[in-house]
Amino acid sequence: MNKLWGGGPKGHDDSSRDSLDQDPENAPNEHTRLLPNRVESTTNYPSHPAYLSPDDPAVSPYNLWSVRIVRYLTILFTILTFMWWVILLVSTFVTPPGFHTRGSGFFAFSYASLALSNLLFSLIFFAIPSKSVRIFSIIMGVLLLVDTVLLISVQKTRHEEGWVGMVSVLWAFLMSIWTLGTDRLVQWGKTEEEERLTGRAETRRSLTEWIAVLLSTFFMVILALAVLLTTCTLILRALDAGLAPPGQLVWVDGDKYRMHVYCHGDSTDSKGKKLPTVLFEGGETPVEDGLWQFADDAVNNGSISRYCFVDRPGLAWSDTAPSPLSAGMAVEAVSEALARAGEDGPWVLASAGIGSIYSRIFSARHGGEIKGLLLIDPLHDDDLGSVGSPGRGFLLWVRGIISPLGLDRIPGALFKGRNKEDRVWGKSAYQTGKYIFTKLQENLVADTLSIRDLASSTAIQNPDVPLSLVSSGEKIRKDSGWEDKQRDLSHLTRKLQHWDIVDKAPHRVWDTLEGRDIIEKRLRQLVHSG
Repeated sequence: MNKLWGGGPKGHDDSSRDSLDQDPENAPNEHTRLLPNRVESTTNYPSHPAYLSPDDPAVSPYNLWSVRIVRYLTILFTILTFMWWVILLVSTFVTPPGFHTRGSGFFAFSYASLALSNLLFSLIFFAIPSKSVRIFSIIMGVLLLVDTVLLISVQKTRHEEGWVGMVSVLWAFLMSIWTLGTDRLVQWGKTEEEERLTGRAETRRSLTEWIAVLLSTFFMVILALAVLLTTCTLILRALDAGLAPPGQLVWVDGDKYRMHVYCHGDSTDSKGKKLPTVLFEGGETPVEDGLWQFADDAVNNGSISRYCFVDRPGLAWSDTAPSPLSAGMAVEAVSEALARAGEDGPWVLASAGIGSIYSRIFSARHGGEIKGLLLIDPLHDDDLGSVGSPGRGFLLWVRGIISPLGLDRIPGALFKGRNKEDRVWGKSAYQTGKYIFTKLQENLVADTLSIRDLASSTAIQNPDVPLSLVSSGEKIRKDSGWEDKQRDLSHLTRKLQHWDIVDKAPHRVWDTLEGRDIIEKRLRQLVHSG
């Protein structure tokens, strides 16, 4: 009967009965795993496998092969980006074959720097994903997409940046998408491993993790801000592209880049007599910034009949040339541009400041075509040492590196009313990457290649070319050696016509009425005597 009714002595229940009578706290429920945990450890309940502590190093997204592969690929992309970054850095000083950009090259370098920084930060904070980082990655990706569209769709920016710039901005955009996807994958892997090894996704962070999140967010904010400023600068460049050059753009140096040539007036006077054309050469700024307006007035006054000017490589509408670029190389490009434009002289050369270096080389190489030489507060040979000083070169390089941020151009456009003309050839032209790159090229070879070109040109200069010299009185008073240098330059040829010192005139002598009158008078004499 005991067997029939399931009775029997205590302590002889079967195993199924034991499982039903066990402690309710340890009884299986809807949260019980169907498969055992793979961690080889035990808890106070030997019949159940144990969970790890969330702080255990074994709880890591690196346990997943997909996360490890993505990390290795990120390292590979970082190495490739670093190699590209090094090539662009070197091309600033010596242009490798095929890597010439007709703009400054600083934009391409800035995008390479952004991509490299983004990848490095991604590797440093790889195992600590953050939602804030992903948000700023999305913002940066959208801005880089806008940059890509602007650079490719606007003909002038596409022409200036070339394939190097387009590859750089496109790579920066792709790497921003990659780092965003990487951070999201690591977040997923971290959650998966925490649920598998600890039983739940961890929501708390340690102090170290919070510091890492704050640092990574801070760095991403900086990168996103840099991309935003670069986008604004690129928008200004796109707007400036609408300013058409007044002259013609001609290809030089084997069609590597274009130079702007502008001529105005008639080659004969009212009596039909052929007169020399005045070839202006700007100083520290393009001819368009002051001398162009002066030349127009001189033609209208009848002092000269015709004038031309060629923007040196990197100034105003002219493209930049490959590095290195000495004064002699720049003069060869100017000569080629004039020849391709159908301009063959004869010439009266008028130059100011450092432009006198280029005019002297041009004069020596064109011999009988030169009918007169007017130097306006010219630079002396000895001053090329200061032009090529290492400290000045380093500052120019730093300015070039940060020029894509537009720290001066953007406020100038927003708050100072700077327009296209100001940025292309006017008072804000010195802020552009092209101008800075040109001055850096000038600096790199000033006391080596350029001074050699100038010395050889001085030796072969035609001594019978009429010479007039106009000097700044202010500069002479401020610099005790400037007068001696001007006097030395007055002996460039045997035919010094006049040496005028304009008492109250600055280095830009034509900025004063007295200076303009004297320059125009001396030009009239040289043109008509020639």
